[in-house]
Amino acid sequence: MPRLADHEQRRKQITDATRRVIARDGLTAATFQSVAAEAGISVRLVQYYFGTKREFLIATHQAVVVDAGARLGAGLTALGPDATPRDILRTTFAELLPLDDTRRDEVLILGAFQAAQLGRAEVENTIGNGPARYMVDAAAQQLARLRKGTDARMETITLDAELLVAAVGGLAQGMLSGFATPEHAELLLDRLLDRLLPP
Repeated sequence: MPRLADHEQRRKQITDATRRVIARDGLTAATFQSVAAEAGISVRLVQYYFGTKREFLIATHQAVVVDAGARLGAGLTALGPDATPRDILRTTFAELLPLDDTRRDEVLILGAFQAAQLGRAEVENTIGNGPARYMVDAAAQQLARLRKGTDARMETITLDAELLVAAVGGLAQGMLSGFATPEHAELLLDRLLDRLLPP
């Protein structure tokens, strides 16, 4: 009987292949046939692990979010216990920018899923705004730490957190079309933090 680890490894092989197909050719190109060919396995095996296209697309989206979250967690841990709120915000939002090939592919993939949601494709209502709301809440928590003792209301802090998430999301998408180099994008992120954070 195959071990559970073998099943997880096979599922990862399939979602990794799906990621490559989507990053290279777009969401609509991710079919049982294209994913099987990319993974070097049979269509039947993909169908065994994921009964529908919708299932392997959702699993792929979740894998991208989990991997990005793990990298972010490692980055925040590396900052240490004395990290300032600005350090935490800088590390968090830099992780959302396509500053290397891995993050570029992730931004492409997540953007494709978002566009599919808007277009009412197979992934409609399966993703939601959970990751974005999480980022808003995390940013608001750090902004509140920085503004402790001031007259800033939570409503204002939340609006600033939403602005930060929206701006970085827009910058990430813009980078894909050459709006900014990685170096310039980091400069823009620092400037945005300078404007939002108290001196």
